Amino acid sequence: MSITRLPVAPDLSAPASHAPASPAPLRPAPAGRAPVSQRRAVAALAAAGVAWGTSVPLSKAALGWLSPGWLVVARFALAAAVLLVTVDRSALRSAFRWQVLAWGAVGFGGSVLVQNAGLARTSVTHTALLIGAGPVLVAVIAAAWHRNVARPVAWAGFALSLGGIVVVAGGHGGGATGFGDALVLLSVLMVATVTVAQGRLLEGQNPAAITAVQFVGAALAALPVAIAGGLPHAPAPGGAGALALVAVVGLAVIGTLVPFTLFAYGQHAVSAEVAGAFLNLEPLVGSLAGVVFFADPAGPRLLIGGVAILGGIVMSSVPGLRGRGRARLATVG
Repeated sequence: MSITRLPVAPDLSAPASHAPASPAPLRPAPAGRAPVSQRRAVAALAAAGVAWGTSVPLSKAALGWLSPGWLVVARFALAAAVLLVTVDRSALRSAFRWQVLAWGAVGFGGSVLVQNAGLARTSVTHTALLIGAGPVLVAVIAAAWHRNVARPVAWAGFALSLGGIVVVAGGHGGGATGFGDALVLLSVLMVATVTVAQGRLLEGQNPAAITAVQFVGAALAALPVAIAGGLPHAPAPGGAGALALVAVVGLAVIGTLVPFTLFAYGQHAVSAEVAGAFLNLEPLVGSLAGVVFFADPAGPRLLIGGVAILGGIVMSSVPGLRGRGRARLATVG
């Protein structure tokens, strides 16, 4: 997603434990398909969070060749092509609805387009850490939309993460700018919204089919923006061009196809808030990649802000994955 990708769906969102007035009923599994186990869902969501962490550094490298618009088109068109030829045809027909296309256009294409524009104006590490706002935003949106309220310790974690984000955004090392950081945060808001909404889109549907249709919507939404900026040029000759080309392919597969599909699979079995907790892995992986591969500075401001963000993530994630949070692991919304 990075999004920032934002997604989504992340997310990509928020670790929260809830205490509903009465136990939430388990959502029945779609006809003809066994319910997704909690263990498999957690494994899929964790793998998605790690894979998403590669999307920010891969996007930064790919932007050396393609504009933000064309990068979104290439990223989602390539990923959609793979899914469209592998997913069951009847599942695709069922998933091909205007609502799914629209959420893909806004939550995937729109958010990544905004994130790419921000990433071009800020550092890899800033982008990765600012994505840590995703869990907070998912919890807030879920509380307003579905009346799901997190425990006090989770909200304290959200506040700590936001404080860390303010600290990180206050520094401008590694080419970071305030405007670039603001664009990244806007993309995260878009991803958080689609993460909460996606739970209902997945009800009774094949997660891979829903993801494929959303990828199509994302590519179509970004196409006019890309064309308006002119046709892309060929990759530069030599190592730089080859690196950018590899980054585009890697972004489509490792940073898009794999995490979006795994996240949809995992979210098919858990609530949006619990699923969103696993997006917390993205800022950790992405920020480390920024320091290691892009020589982003890791001074006191970044370290303090990063620790605050990750500490808040732990505080807000744990309640959603234990205790009462288990009662909601098979519900959405």
